[in-house]
Amino acid sequence: MSQIKVSNLTFGYEGSYDNIFENLSFQIDTDWKLGFIGRNGRGKTTFLNLLMNRHEYSGTITSSVIFDYFPFGVEDRALNTTSVVENISADFHPYQLEKELSLLDVAEDVLYRPFSSLSHGEQTKVLLAALFLRGDHFLLIDEPTNHLDMNARKIVSDYLNTKKGFILVSHDRTFLDNCIDHVLSINKTTVDTQSGNFTSWWRNKTLQDNFEMAANKKLRGDIQKMADAAKRTSVWSDRVEKSKIGTGALDKGYIGHKAAKMMKRSKAIESRRRNALFEKSKLLRNIESSDDLSLSPIPYFTFRLAQMKDVSVFYDERAVCHDISFTIKRGDRIALTGKNGSGKTSIIKLLLGEKIAYTGNIEVGSGLIVSYVSQDTSHLNGDLKDFARDNGIDESLFKAILRKLDFSRVQFDKDMVDFSGGQKKKVLIAKSLCEKAHLYIWDEPLNYIDVLSRMQVEDLIVEHKPTMLFVEHDSAFVSAVATKSVTL
Repeated sequence: MSQIKVSNLTFGYEGSYDNIFENLSFQIDTDWKLGFIGRNGRGKTTFLNLLMNRHEYSGTITSSVIFDYFPFGVEDRALNTTSVVENISADFHPYQLEKELSLLDVAEDVLYRPFSSLSHGEQTKVLLAALFLRGDHFLLIDEPTNHLDMNARKIVSDYLNTKKGFILVSHDRTFLDNCIDHVLSINKTTVDTQSGNFTSWWRNKTLQDNFEMAANKKLRGDIQKMADAAKRTSVWSDRVEKSKIGTGALDKGYIGHKAAKMMKRSKAIESRRRNALFEKSKLLRNIESSDDLSLSPIPYFTFRLAQMKDVSVFYDERAVCHDISFTIKRGDRIALTGKNGSGKTSIIKLLLGEKIAYTGNIEVGSGLIVSYVSQDTSHLNGDLKDFARDNGIDESLFKAILRKLDFSRVQFDKDMVDFSGGQKKKVLIAKSLCEKAHLYIWDEPLNYIDVLSRMQVEDLIVEHKPTMLFVEHDSAFVSAVATKSVTL
């Protein structure tokens, strides 16, 4: 076992007014299974890139291990998969690769297919296996779950649980709980490490936050009492001092002594108040903003909003899914589940009126207003003001929701092209929350979104109970939100 030591690390991107990291110091054991947690835009991917020496920084990072980064860039994706693996990790025995792929539930025939023909999930699994075959390298795994369905996430987390020596960036609580034994968290003002999984970290954070808020409330009261007492004592001292005028010499000495004593008491109270203010300044620095979000669903005039009966979807005469039947009723929150490629997005597109070949019967209620969150964020560009105007939503409300989702005001002046993946998803969710609709259809809305924002959105849906149809592979979110599931 060795350590990765970070000392006085300071880094900021060129042209930025604020540093992402300022005099950061901590250390990591290289046999930890480390989950890396933090809000979008806090610098998780940036820190991984600093470990890979991709940016210049001040301070020091020392380690005896070699870092590998996932996702790994494959230059020639037309190569067969075996060649891709050999290019990544040349020194391995074929049975080792077979063992790794077996643990990842990958069929052996993928090795003889072009890498480009593999699904996103298969590519993720093959690249993870190839990187772990490199032996004593320390793996930096950056959001591996974004193209994995629920079943694949369980397989990959089980696989990672058999390994050690990695940093894993993920926002999926169930995934993290299953495969990590330590947490590295980027907070608002500090970076902390602690033993345990996400659930234990969140429990400890909640206890710490509650303790600090209670201490803060008590100190506020104490500070006000001390301020009032200091003010009263100072006033009394002034009055006593003024009363010396016209008195005898002995009386003046006694009164002056009494006034000095009161002034000393006033200064002591003020000193205690300053100390209390200093202690108060240590509190609440890392309590995350998690203001309640709001939503304004419109009740539909009939109980049934839409229905599918015996629907099969076809692409180039190939059936993607068969005989799908379900009804969306007022108040339903339906999770569409199934493996990647099972037709979930196609079902959504049919309900949205897109021209896709299908058989069966689809009924959509008259005048149904739908708010849609797409998987795709590639169309986002320009500034938020124009985006709000073009989509007919209130700019002030839109930006207020983004602030609650931990957008800084600096982001409001940036082109959306420069937003992170999580920030782009938050733009689409915020737009949907601004819209009054009968039905909310969200297609993988949580990709790249940090775990604290996921929990905010969960609380919102549970409280406001909109009628929803959604696709999401975060099992904790589905369990908290869905009233029923339809499996394709």
